[in-house]
Amino acid sequence: MAPSSRSAPLTSGGIRRSPLRAAVVGAGGISTQHLGYLSTSALVEPVAVCDLSAVSARYAAAEFGVPRCYGDVAEMLETERPDVVHVLTPPQSHRDLVLMSLGAGAHVICEKPVALSGAVLEELLDAAAASDLVLTESQNYRFNEPVRFLRAAIERGDLGEVRDVEVAITLPVRDPAGRFGDPNLPSPIHALPAGVIHDFITHMTSVVLELTGPLVIDRVLAAWSNHGGGELFRYDDLDAVVVAHTDSAPVHARLRFDAATAPDRFRVRVRGTLGSGEVDLFHPFHELDVARPVGRQLTPIVNHLSNGLGRARSGVTNLAGKVMQRDAYEGLAIFLDRTYRALTGGEPLPVTTADLRAVSAMVDQLLAGASR
Repeated sequence: MAPSSRSAPLTSGGIRRSPLRAAVVGAGGISTQHLGYLSTSALVEPVAVCDLSAVSARYAAAEFGVPRCYGDVAEMLETERPDVVHVLTPPQSHRDLVLMSLGAGAHVICEKPVALSGAVLEELLDAAAASDLVLTESQNYRFNEPVRFLRAAIERGDLGEVRDVEVAITLPVRDPAGRFGDPNLPSPIHALPAGVIHDFITHMTSVVLELTGPLVIDRVLAAWSNHGGGELFRYDDLDAVVVAHTDSAPVHARLRFDAATAPDRFRVRVRGTLGSGEVDLFHPFHELDVARPVGRQLTPIVNHLSNGLGRARSGVTNLAGKVMQRDAYEGLAIFLDRTYRALTGGEPLPVTTADLRAVSAMVDQLLAGASR
């Protein structure tokens, strides 16, 4: 079954004229992606960067032409009165910063996960609703071109009814030279309930739900492992199956995170009653195995030829992307642009409160002790 549209327009009270004044809280690595959009969009006027590190705040502000920087969030909110605040700090700090920003009358665009539990998410959504403000989450991989390719195939009916979605991420997160592997400089992400994997699980579940539409979860079987051992990593491996259903059919989803194998990948495979499709978001390619107008005997051959030519084209495109230093965050700019268009012109929000609740509910069940 094709996923139904989950976007909803803002209320008239939530619409403001552009450009909107935007402030960024948190000058870590992901801030460059947000500031890159804010500094080039006609819908936004970036006014401030705030970070506990004065050096980081000054550097980010100078790099992207933001006029002012702060070390205190309350001072920034009081002085600048932004229309929108981007909360880009570690997830443990999201609750307080989101409430402060909403209390100052600002819409909030928050990096994932907005909240570490469904109960906290409901508290934040209630606060946003009480102030007629928007709280949304950067579920940016939903808008990457490979995921949009799969969604388009589903909506055309090429795959029939979706019955199975698999999302698999392979990353060497234990690499001592990487973001998470240095024991002398541990990331705050290690303290999350699922450790490092928690930093990816919102992306995995949001992609599943983008391709299935709303699901009723029947049960979750999740195996969490720390194959590499040691105290730094809580888990480095997840193998989970979500057994669910839509109004018309059962749907299975598999979520796989693996730190031990190579190469890096972010693979998504969808199987339906008429065909299947597979993509990769880190090294983009597309494959479809669907009915072709050449008869049953020749269809597999035509699929092989078509997918082989597609792989060759993808290789050339990916090489060009490496040369131009393009990365896997292409969906973030789309998400931000659609969000600001919703805030300024009444277009549908790309990530709604229903999306936040659905992702949070699946994550809660994946994390539940009884599911491990």
